[in-house]
Amino acid sequence: MSSEDEKPEEPGEPEQLALIRETVRSAKVPRAKPRTWRGAALAKELPVARVVVNKGALHLDQFFDYAVPEELDEAARPGVRVRVRFGAGAHQVRGGRREGGRLIDGFLVERRAESDYAGPLAALADVVSPEPVLGPELLGLARAVADRYAGSLADVLQLAVPPRNATAERKPSPAPLPAPAAPEPGSWTRYDRGPAFLDSLARGGAPRAVWNALPGPYWAEEIARAVAATLASGRGALVVVPDGRAVGRVDAALTEVLGPGRHAVLTAEAGPEKRYAQWLAVRRGAVKAVVGTRAAMFAPVRDLGLTVVWDDGDGSHSEPHAPQPHAREVLLLRAAHDRCAFLLGSTGCTVEAAQLVESGWAQALGAGREQVRRAAPLIRTVGDGELARDEAARAARLPSLAWQTVREGLKTGPVLVQVPRRGYVPRLACERCRTPARCRHCAGPLEAPEQQELRCGWCGRGAPDWHCVECGSTRLRAQVVGARRTAEELGRAFPAVPVRTSGRDHVLDSVPGRPALVVSTPGAEPVAEGGYAAALLLDGWALLGRPDLRAGEEALRRWIDAASLVRGQVEGGTVVVVAEPTLRPVQALVRWDPVGHARRELAERAELGFPPVSRMAAVTGPPEAVESFLAGAGLPADAEVLGPVPVPVVRPGGPRRPGDPPPGEQWERALVRVPPGSGAALAAALKQARAGRLARGGGDPVRIRVDPPDIG
Repeated sequence: MSSEDEKPEEPGEPEQLALIRETVRSAKVPRAKPRTWRGAALAKELPVARVVVNKGALHLDQFFDYAVPEELDEAARPGVRVRVRFGAGAHQVRGGRREGGRLIDGFLVERRAESDYAGPLAALADVVSPEPVLGPELLGLARAVADRYAGSLADVLQLAVPPRNATAERKPSPAPLPAPAAPEPGSWTRYDRGPAFLDSLARGGAPRAVWNALPGPYWAEEIARAVAATLASGRGALVVVPDGRAVGRVDAALTEVLGPGRHAVLTAEAGPEKRYAQWLAVRRGAVKAVVGTRAAMFAPVRDLGLTVVWDDGDGSHSEPHAPQPHAREVLLLRAAHDRCAFLLGSTGCTVEAAQLVESGWAQALGAGREQVRRAAPLIRTVGDGELARDEAARAARLPSLAWQTVREGLKTGPVLVQVPRRGYVPRLACERCRTPARCRHCAGPLEAPEQQELRCGWCGRGAPDWHCVECGSTRLRAQVVGARRTAEELGRAFPAVPVRTSGRDHVLDSVPGRPALVVSTPGAEPVAEGGYAAALLLDGWALLGRPDLRAGEEALRRWIDAASLVRGQVEGGTVVVVAEPTLRPVQALVRWDPVGHARRELAERAELGFPPVSRMAAVTGPPEAVESFLAGAGLPADAEVLGPVPVPVVRPGGPRRPGDPPPGEQWERALVRVPPGSGAALAAALKQARAGRLARGGGDPVRIRVDPPDIG
């Protein structure tokens, strides 16, 4: 209520009360927070606060200076959360101080004696909390991530710093425990350089390795031992895994190796209070080891000595919110900036991992062939020719070899059945030799939408005279989406055996070691006690036939992840994969050679100019917006624009993913490709162009994604 709205004093009001009111009115004191602090004295030392405001717009991606009132001098330290007035015009100046605008959140990053801005400054409205949450290391990392992905610092900080929880903030973090003793190598002795890697970590070294883990249940314990060796040197460690089930396995292994109280778990599912309390314990230095999902990739670990990424090919490592960074790339930046050790581990091998080894940035860390043969199960294949001749396959869509493997496996334990998810979109391939059909101009995937003429999914050019470069055939086939194998069908085939399912609606963490059929979609396979006796990998073409550059790599990764849960060949473990045995991913699975497959993929991509050898960015939006954006973007001279091509229209009321166009609107997508060394220039040009459009016209429907995961 303003002073003008106050009720008039009653005639009998005491004279003392009237005198007090008049004294309060005439006193020159600051107004109540979080107002403008009009007339309040400024801090005597460093009266300027440099603030990053919580505004993700690219044209506002800069620091803003504010005046520090004397009352907030002590609390306004670098790293704290603040509230500021934002958006006041230059005409709103009273008493030499800018006023107006609306209150928004921000972080104070620096105190200064003078401002670079010559005009009047607004005052800090309030210090939300005296807890410093944004240190210089985290700020530098967030800036590097924003620049790499053509995003804003404010958007990255939204991912890096969890929301404040006052209850958790008031509670003290536990006292830090002394460094543990260096662990024994344990199962790391199975790898040629495993003990040397742990020894280097324990001595304070910074080895960088791409680790091709052996199949079996030991990978979580091996990560825990690497973390323990790092902690023994007095440094911290950060482990990022794809999902909550993997977090649980590493959490249990860390507790067993390190004991309780030495590590924190950071996941989005933990709840706001628990997650923030764990994050504060890391920020305050109470714990120096962290395991979590992609939400943990920015964890402010003190004296970081090791970053670990497990299964970097999993799509869960890619952040869906702007600027959509990938956990692997963030931890690579951290390893480079902090000069710490780096470990990228997986039972498979991505092309990006192979490139790290090929470039010499990291060393390969794997086991000898004898160890691989001992740990891996026996792999058997069933191709199209065998299916055509197999009476059982025609009648029940399960080949005879699969029936036999299931019967034998159920005698000693559970059997895993992997069925691809419904909805995998097939790509086109040569009918004779199954070579993927690609554009002769840009090597993009060919497609025939709604049975129309062939065209490229990248550059949009037609391909009416296509022929296979391998065998010369002119006939194409669309790979068949996997057969609808259901738990009911298997239950009828094996009526005395329990059938369990694990998929999107209900994912199992583990199953007992008793005989049972476990039907799972890729990525949802539960761990079996003692390992599965056998596994069936059905409908391989549903994985291999996806319209994606990574289709073969992804299929092999899914197969190896599932087969790694099966007992080793010496224990009778068998895996049957229903896919053409002559194909490269199938051959790599039979030989259990994901590294060799990744190297060959990398060589082909280098020849054709595909990522990760080149850098790419996707520009998506309405056709006229995409055209005008690319025309004025100021792209590097060596940039190549592919497309644009139409983006599938989203049905009103249908499911939407981040980055999809509004329902019912026809958008287009163009790919911008640059050679090695020009990635930073491409990101800077795209960011500057979008910032300019936003500054001139307000909203901008054009969306940018650097390193898009699906490029066809």
